Amino acid sequence: MEYILSCNLGHCVNSALKATLKHKKNFLFNPHPSPPLCCPTQYSEEANNLAEQCEEAKRLGAVDDSLSKETRQAVLQWAQHDDSSDSFCEADDIHSPDAEYVDLLLNPERYTGYKGPDAWKIWNSIYEENCFKPQNVKRPLASGRGDDGGHMFYKWLKGVCVEKRAFYRLISGLHGSINIHLSARYLLQDSWSEKKWGPNVTEFQQRFDEVLTGGEGPRRLKNLYFLYLIELRALSKVLPFFERPSFQLYTGNQSQDAEMKHLLLEILHLAKSFPLHFDENSFFAGNKEEAAKLKEEFRLHFKNISKIMDCVGCFKCRLWGKLQTQGLGTALKILFSENLIEKIPESGPSYGFQLTRQEIVALFNAFGRVSTSVKELENFRNILQNMR
Repeated sequence: MEYILSCNLGHCVNSALKATLKHKKNFLFNPHPSPPLCCPTQYSEEANNLAEQCEEAKRLGAVDDSLSKETRQAVLQWAQHDDSSDSFCEADDIHSPDAEYVDLLLNPERYTGYKGPDAWKIWNSIYEENCFKPQNVKRPLASGRGDDGGHMFYKWLKGVCVEKRAFYRLISGLHGSINIHLSARYLLQDSWSEKKWGPNVTEFQQRFDEVLTGGEGPRRLKNLYFLYLIELRALSKVLPFFERPSFQLYTGNQSQDAEMKHLLLEILHLAKSFPLHFDENSFFAGNKEEAAKLKEEFRLHFKNISKIMDCVGCFKCRLWGKLQTQGLGTALKILFSENLIEKIPESGPSYGFQLTRQEIVALFNAFGRVSTSVKELENFRNILQNMR
């Protein structure tokens, strides 16, 4: 399950990003992008330093798209199998001529040097335009937030419905999880002889320390645990879909298919045995018409966030950002489809509920990433405790 389709899209120009937010159905890309903001052309000491940083980000953010001959043959078999299955869900860009398969094991998520104005604009667009927040309410630590320490924001957040509050917390948790990955696998040494990756405590503190973040760090970490519980709950709920005798994880090798399914079911049963699962029954529990409308808003907002991820200038960052976004979207799809999952027949096609190969890969890898974040968080706590 380590292969995923990636769409090799060009960088978005700044005006395209702005246009996306206004016209969500038309996502604009520049086939010949101008140099990123971090790459100045003037010859000054500051410009040279920024140019070096940009070159580092380009080098570390490159994706290894090499696949063995055996893997390429297996991919062709997967495509033939998937095309003949009863799939009614299509992953974004899966039929694009620019799409390619990427081996995630060859492209681990870690620090790439991608930062600055372009990276900030991505997350700012996600928070400001897709988290149901009015523009006059400033987020904590956002540009121009004022001096209220986020008081107005959290007063607003407390007053909205539980679904919108949960949506913001999930996005914040995802953002926090990604930041932990980058802090935990930081490039500590980069020489001609070796590259050394490891935890960067300073980077972690800048993003999560209570004092340095004005109290925001602990909130971000709470949202990380909330994200973990939501995705764990989805894994426990989707068990009947994978337990069906007719379901197989087609790899092109029958013995491997059986082994993969056995291991997968072990993970799902373990997830189901967790004693303190999140109770999602309070979501969309009011008026059916209003609940359906809000659920559709959720879907559209999440779809737009996935498209905004296409604007990430770093290829590897875009790859993992898209994967984790799609994984969370798949988890929400599962939680919102509980009645359909319960009605799945033991044999034959499951027309009511379906997951594509892309969604399955994204779901499990996304949960793997947030689980790793929880583990790395424990590691950082131990390091900080030993430093005292």
